[in-house]
Amino acid sequence: MEKLNDFLSSLIPYTEWPMFILLIGGGLFLVFYSRFLPYRFFGHAIAITSGKYDDKNAKGDVSSFQALSAAVAATVGLGNISGVAIAIHDGGPGVVFWIWITALIGMCIKFYSCSLSIMFRGTDSEGKLQGGPMFYITQGMGAKARPLAVFFCICGLFGFLGVFTANQFTETFMSVVNPAETLYATSDFNWKLGIGLILAVITSFVIFGGLTKIAKVASAIVPFMVLVYLAAVIVVMVMNSELVWPSLKMIVSEAWNFNTVVTGGFWGLVIIGIRRAMFSNEAGLGSAPMYHGQSKNDEPIKEGLVAMLGPFIDTIMVCTFTAVVIILSGAYLEDGSGIVMTLTAFRRTLFGYGDELLMIIVSAFALSTLFTYSYYGVKSLSFLSNAKIGKWYNVYFVLMIVFAAVASLDLVKNLIDLSYALMVIPNMIAVLYLAPKVNAASKKYFAQLKNGKT
Repeated sequence: MEKLNDFLSSLIPYTEWPMFILLIGGGLFLVFYSRFLPYRFFGHAIAITSGKYDDKNAKGDVSSFQALSAAVAATVGLGNISGVAIAIHDGGPGVVFWIWITALIGMCIKFYSCSLSIMFRGTDSEGKLQGGPMFYITQGMGAKARPLAVFFCICGLFGFLGVFTANQFTETFMSVVNPAETLYATSDFNWKLGIGLILAVITSFVIFGGLTKIAKVASAIVPFMVLVYLAAVIVVMVMNSELVWPSLKMIVSEAWNFNTVVTGGFWGLVIIGIRRAMFSNEAGLGSAPMYHGQSKNDEPIKEGLVAMLGPFIDTIMVCTFTAVVIILSGAYLEDGSGIVMTLTAFRRTLFGYGDELLMIIVSAFALSTLFTYSYYGVKSLSFLSNAKIGKWYNVYFVLMIVFAAVASLDLVKNLIDLSYALMVIPNMIAVLYLAPKVNAASKKYFAQLKNGKT
C-alpha cells in the first residue's frame, strides 16, 4: 500500500497545471462567455426546480428536481464533512476561500456541462436513454474525439469507486465507538477489515438489485440527514455566535497568506482549495451530467440552470458551515485529519454528544453514497464495452470497499485526486469546445421565455 501511495503521489504534481488551467481558466472563460447568465437567472433556476416549468411529455426517467436531488445526495456527504477538514488540515483556514471561488466558477461549469447532457443524449446497448460526457464528446465533437471519451471512462473506473466514503466511515466508527475497547479486543486492522466486509455485504445487497427498497429508503433519509446536519451546525453557530464572524474573517485573511506553511506555498494553498472543492461539488468532473442526462426534460438550458444550484447548495452553504464549526471549535489546531477533525469539533461544541450525532449522519451519507456511486462506474464500463459487461463493475466496486476500509487516508485521497484531475481534462475540453452551442440554445430559450412560450 505504501508503494502504491508513493506511485500515486508522484503522478499528482503533473496533473496540477492542466487541472488549474482547465477548471479555473476554462471556468472563468465560461463565466464571461455566458455574460454571467447562470447567476443572473438564479431565481428562475429555483422556479424550474420547484416544477413550475415541467413538461409532462418530455423524454427521460426522472424529474429535474429528482436529478438535482440525486446529484446533490451524491455530493452532499463526506466530501463536505470530511473533505473540508482535510482541506483545512492540509492548507489552513484560508483554503476555504479558494473552495468558495472554485464553487462559484463551478456553478457556471455545471450549467454548461449539464445543458450539454440533455443536448447530446445517447442510448446504451439495451436501448436505454443515457447522458454524460462520453455522449456529448462523441456526438458533439464527432467520432474523432472518441479517444477523449474512452480516456474519461477509463479514469472513471477508478474515480467513481466508493473508496473515500468507505475509508472515512471506518475512521468514524473507530474514533467514536473505539470497538477494540468497548466491543471486542482485537487489532485495529481486524476491526477495519470487519467493517469493510460488513459495508461490502450491505452495499452488494442493494447494488445487485436485490433490495431496491433499501436504496429508496436511503435516498429518502439523505435529505432528512442533510437537514439534521445543517440544524446541528446552526445550533453550534448560534451558541458560539461571537466566534462566527472572526472565523469567516480568518478564512478571508489566511487565503492571501503568501508565507503559508503549505507545501508549494501560496500556489499549494490554491491547489488544495480547487481539489477539495471539486471533490465536494464535482463541478468540471463530468459525473453530474450522467444523472442530469436522464432527466425528464427536453430543454437543455432548463436542466443546466437546475444543475448549477448543486455547487451552491453543497459547497457555498454546507462546506462553509462545516468550516466555521471546525475553526471556532479550535479543532483545526490539533493533529487530526479528515473525519476525525470534524468529530472533535462536534464533540466539543455539542454538549459532548456531537460526535455520536455526526456518526449517525455520516452512516446515512456513507450508505447512500455507496448505493448510488456505483451507478457512475457502471455507465463508464458500459460505454467501454456494453450494458451487460458494465454491470460487472459492481463486483470490483464492492471489493474495493474492503480495500478502502483498511487503506490509509493518504492512499485513498491520492487515488481520488489523481483520477478526478485526469477526468477533468477530457470533460472540460469538450465543454469548452461545445460552449457556443449552449450559448445559441440559451439565446433561443430566453427569447421564448420572454414571449411566455416555455
